[in-house]
Amino acid sequence: MTDYTVEFVGTGEEITVSDTETILAACLDAGIAQEYSCRVGMCLACSAEIVEGEVNQRVAVARALTEEEAEEYALTCMARPASDLKLDRGTYPPSIEGDGRVEGEETAAADD
Repeated sequence: MTDYTVEFVGTGEEITVSDTETILAACLDAGIAQEYSCRVGMCLACSAEIVEGEVNQRVAVARALTEEEAEEYALTCMARPASDLKLDRGTYPPSIEGDGRVEGEETAAADD
């Protein structure tokens, strides 16, 4: 068993997560308000962009993420750290938002 540091960018939150537990479980144990709903990798509510590091999340690819998305996003309910991580919560894969932005987030207008 190996422990890794998981840092959530922009929040100042950092936890230690074993490679045998999910990131979501460690968040809940530490009192971190990580968003989630189904806890089985189907709803994508617990998604976070992988800024740095690697995760193991084979089940997430089988259920909800494309291979490409799984390289850039972690489903924290399924993902187990494979290295120290930096994650950006509130950034979702294109398959959930269409463009990866959180609803209500302003976008730059194109000058046509």
